[in-house]
Amino acid sequence: MHPGGNKILLAAGGPLEPFWALYAVHNQEHVLEILSEYKVGELSAEDLKKQQDVKSSDPYSSDPERHPVLRINSLKPFNAEPPAEILTDNYITPSALFFKRNHLPVPQVDPASYRLSVEGLPGGAMTLSLEDLKTKFPKHTITATLQCAGNRRAEMNKVKLVKGLNWGIAAISNASWSGAKLRDVLLAAGYGPDVAKWAHHVQFEGLDKDVTGTTYGSSIPINKAVSEEGDVLLAYEMNGETLPADHGFPVRVVVPGTVGARNVKWLGKIVVSAEESNSHWQQNDYKGFSPGTDWDTVDFKSAPAVQELPIQSAITAPADGAMVDRSEEEVTVQGYAWSGGGREVVRVDVSVDGGKTWQVAQLRTSDKGQVYEPSPPPGRAWAWKLWEVTVPIPPGAKELEIICKAVDNSYNVQPDTVAPIWNLRGVLSNAWHRVTVKVREDEDEE
Repeated sequence: MHPGGNKILLAAGGPLEPFWALYAVHNQEHVLEILSEYKVGELSAEDLKKQQDVKSSDPYSSDPERHPVLRINSLKPFNAEPPAEILTDNYITPSALFFKRNHLPVPQVDPASYRLSVEGLPGGAMTLSLEDLKTKFPKHTITATLQCAGNRRAEMNKVKLVKGLNWGIAAISNASWSGAKLRDVLLAAGYGPDVAKWAHHVQFEGLDKDVTGTTYGSSIPINKAVSEEGDVLLAYEMNGETLPADHGFPVRVVVPGTVGARNVKWLGKIVVSAEESNSHWQQNDYKGFSPGTDWDTVDFKSAPAVQELPIQSAITAPADGAMVDRSEEEVTVQGYAWSGGGREVVRVDVSVDGGKTWQVAQLRTSDKGQVYEPSPPPGRAWAWKLWEVTVPIPPGAKELEIICKAVDNSYNVQPDTVAPIWNLRGVLSNAWHRVTVKVREDEDEE
């Protein structure tokens, strides 16, 4: 059996190279000898050149290459998540496997000519180059989890169809981000006590545009933007490397503890304002409503834009529909947990009998075998926690309903079912996560 179990099947029908880049341990002579038996051919240099020479008027033709393991929810614009079974293999999600959420084509930005405009403050606009951000402001690094507002939307679709991409449980990822603090940039641009009297929001505009020239935009409350503890970054590095194109190269906003939609990529403009962004994505999207609200009665102006996300957890192993052998006597359950607003996850409860009995999972804030990370300062728990628990298989059980639920340090808890939190956009889906696993009897007992 392959040591990675069913994960080897993720490469079926496609190229091996992207997987080898992630799992370099396979790149050994004896492995090559085994694979040579299954080789079906080679791509000629001529065919390779033809692929590279293909040009199109398609606005998405310049989008970057993506890892083939990603599960695509939308090709144009590109939106994809990693398979749940590998999501929690790493505490820091590899950039290639970090979920991709694009609203428009990925813009081509020349770092040498890139300029960021900071507007709305006394003294007029301030313009910064990428080099300015790197040399004129201290570099800060944070570890922060980003989650799409629609993470786990598929579970809401099972109750009643909603409008939006059919995300599974993996529209969430964790990374190390480095860049200048937004607070430092705003202070340099003229933010001060007088501005604080009238300014309530900081608006962001991306460089990604639709056919009309309209850019993606969003905003956050100014108290988050200028707080010393807010840790909002103008990030130019991800996981210690230059920010990838799909994640906002050359500069993106990272607003830790806040819904992914406010973490604007390919940042072109910052505006200090008394008002929220008037962008469609701030005013007419990413808002929650009553289960009784439909598209005939919805009033987007009546609901606040999502900022901090609620407590969340999900099971990444075993997968829904998997088999466990009774002879194993135990089942190991793994997953992630995270809460918005910097609230720290303090407990994850797991049940294998549909909620009749519960076990407390072990939490970790690093990869297995690494030094344990101490708790973050209060209100600054920006990164997820991975969790694991091994539970005895109940005697006589033919099927296990495995459930997880998390608790944060404000004692916020997840609702037990999806129906009461259903909404027409399918956002804020954070009910108890459930998977069903069958118990396989030993052959000699059948």
